[in-house]
Amino acid sequence: MQNPGAHENTGLQSQPPPEEQNYGTTAAHGRQGPFVSVSRNGPAKRDYLTAAVLCYANLINFMDWFIVPGILLDIQKYFKLSDGDTGLLQTAFILCYMLAAPIFGYLGDRYNRKIILGAGIFFWSCVTLGSSFISELYYWIFFLSRGLVGIGTASYSTVAPTIIADLFEEGKRTTMLSIFYIFIPVGSGLGYVLAAGMAGITGDWHWAFRITPCMGGLALVLLILLVPHRTPRRTAAHRALSISGTIRVAAEKAGVQRTAKTTWCQDVISLAKNWSFVWSSLGLTAMAFVTGALGMWVPLFLYRAQVVQGIVSPCLEESCNSSNSLIFGGITIGTGILGVIAGAEAARRLRKINNKADPLICATSMCISALCLYIALMVAQTNILSTFIFIAFGELFLSVNWAVVTDILLYVVTPRRQSTAIALQILVSHLLGDAGSPYLIGIISNAIQDKNARSFQWSFWSMQYSFIICTFVGVFGGGFFLLTSFYIEEDRKEAERL
Repeated sequence: MQNPGAHENTGLQSQPPPEEQNYGTTAAHGRQGPFVSVSRNGPAKRDYLTAAVLCYANLINFMDWFIVPGILLDIQKYFKLSDGDTGLLQTAFILCYMLAAPIFGYLGDRYNRKIILGAGIFFWSCVTLGSSFISELYYWIFFLSRGLVGIGTASYSTVAPTIIADLFEEGKRTTMLSIFYIFIPVGSGLGYVLAAGMAGITGDWHWAFRITPCMGGLALVLLILLVPHRTPRRTAAHRALSISGTIRVAAEKAGVQRTAKTTWCQDVISLAKNWSFVWSSLGLTAMAFVTGALGMWVPLFLYRAQVVQGIVSPCLEESCNSSNSLIFGGITIGTGILGVIAGAEAARRLRKINNKADPLICATSMCISALCLYIALMVAQTNILSTFIFIAFGELFLSVNWAVVTDILLYVVTPRRQSTAIALQILVSHLLGDAGSPYLIGIISNAIQDKNARSFQWSFWSMQYSFIICTFVGVFGGGFFLLTSFYIEEDRKEAERL
């Protein structure tokens, strides 16, 4: 395991003092020192290979997230689960994911990130494969397996973006992070497609959990062969100098004291005072709430709407029709790619004329998305095609924000705290977002059904009424991003100064 203070370059005496080196987003603007991990002429070919491997693993990561929603009706029938109990499946996954994230954030800031990534991929692939052999008598083991998969994926989602941020300078970084985050909706959509496709081909939904572990094995091999054992860190020189004794340096222009090493508690306190980080994290929480509820329940909601309209018959067979999952998966892939590209391009262009462009883009897209989702819910009982169209637009505007929100974090938080910041953002956004939203929608649906006669009509209405809460949360998310715009310029300057 790598010593946090060690570095490949042993010529510490020849390095310039920290105030002459460049960290994080300031690398493209400040004076360029000779320290190789901090400043380079341009990305090497191996950097792009590393980013490609990380993107491929991110694809598998999110495919595993959304295999369960893709075959939710089959799983619900197999284990004989109510809507509330079914929602707990995703809640168990997210709870374990978010609780593990701060731990991996701490480790990612201090130890070898390649080892952390490799261990995480191996662990979640093995657990996913094992979950395909669980019988209906042991539903609690299936719940437990989803939680363990969440722990494995937390190791990846926390650490991988910081590697990309360290490999590329500011201009390239936004582009590469956009590509990385394109694989969130692509992987999510392919999760639905894979689950529904394998269930349809084999007639057994268990096979949906036996493909991604093979893909994870390939990702592990590629990680070992193509990703450097010691990925560069922009703060590595700073840490090395602190170990060698140069701990205290007077900042010539800023006139502040720079501390090379801080405790986790000090990092958390600093982040809590960063209002851009706080408000954007709450905005991301609203995004997570909406996407978590949609991702879990939309295929089942569409199925119930079709039953009410008489388009399909109620599923009484062992293997149910998964066409809604296939269509919704395709929508997720298409709108995700378009949304991330559009968001990154809009941010790139609008930053030239407005320094607050990023949070304003996020605020606008969240409010438009909430409106589209509300319309989709209202027309679901009468026109299923219009429902698909407005769900697609709702997802499109949600996807606009993924890369933009991450880039906000990376330029308002000093580099040495970025893994911790990402981990805390994951914790908060999932704790208050998609950890509870699938379960909340499920128990509200159960409560409505319990107060009315059991029928397909009320099973649809109960889900429709439950989903209304997502539109209000989306509007609140837009408000949080608007508040971010009031602080972002000051916090960015502070991060560059440190």
